Amino acid sequence: MKAQIVLTVNESKRLIAKAIVSLPEIKNALEKGKILLKGGTTVSAIAEELVEIPLRICGRISKRGTVSSQIMSVKHPHSILVEKGKIKNIDDNIVEVVKNLGRGDIIIISGNALDSQKNVGMMAGSVSGGNAGIAVSGMLSEGAEVIIPIGLEKLIPGTVRDASIIAGRKDVDVSYGMAVGLIPLYGKVITEKDAVEILAKLNCTVIGKGGILGAEGSTVMVVEGLEKEVEKILKAAEEVKGANISGQKESLEKEIDIGIIRMRNNE
Repeated sequence: MKAQIVLTVNESKRLIAKAIVSLPEIKNALEKGKILLKGGTTVSAIAEELVEIPLRICGRISKRGTVSSQIMSVKHPHSILVEKGKIKNIDDNIVEVVKNLGRGDIIIISGNALDSQKNVGMMAGSVSGGNAGIAVSGMLSEGAEVIIPIGLEKLIPGTVRDASIIAGRKDVDVSYGMAVGLIPLYGKVITEKDAVEILAKLNCTVIGKGGILGAEGSTVMVVEGLEKEVEKILKAAEEVKGANISGQKESLEKEIDIGIIRMRNNE
C-alpha cells in the first residue's frame, strides 16, 4: 500500500514526539534511568508526551529575527530532569546534572540547523550558549545517549560545519534581533521522516517542502509498505492534525522587543 501524507511544522513536531516516546531506550530510561530534556518547541512536545507539561521557550526565530523570551520565571522550567516519575527543574544546575548522567540515561536536545548529512547545529545567543551551551560538551562525553529531534524545516544548504565557522555573536555588524553563534550537536537525529519509520515498518520518502496560508514549512511524504503499517501512520498523522505549537504559553507570547541591531562586538 502507498499513501501520501502532509504534515505542517507543528504536526511534524508532535509526530516526532510520539516516535521518540515509543523508543525502547526511552522506556528503559523512564523505568531505570534519567531523562534530561533541554527546552525548545520540539522538545517541549516530547515533554508533553512524557510528563504532560510544556517547557518554557527561550530563544526563537520570529518575525523580528533571532530573539528571546521576556519570561524567565523559575515556576516554568526550560530544562527538566525526569527520574523515577519525578520532574526536576534544572535550569540553574544543568551543567552539574549532566556530569552525573551516564549509561542508560537519555539527553534530548534540539537545534536550529540541519544539513543533508544529518549534522545539527544549535544557535547560541548568549556567551557560550548559556548554561545549556556549556553543558553540551558534557552531554557528549559522559556516556548518556543524546537524541536530537529536529524537523526538516530546519534543513540548510551547505554544511553545519561551514555554518558554525561563519556564525559568531561578536562577528557581525548588523543583526535582526540578537546575533548568534552556532554550536554543533552530535547524537541520534530524528526528523519527521525518521519518526514515520520508527512508528511503522515501511519506507518513507520526502517528495516536497513548503506551503502557504499557515502551512509554511510543511513536509509532503510518500509512505509505502504493508497495508497495516501504512494504516498505522495514517492514524498517527490524523492524531496530530491541527496540532498547535508546544511551549509554556506566556513564554511564547512575550518576547524581547528588539529589531535590527547595529553594533559591533555586541555582548
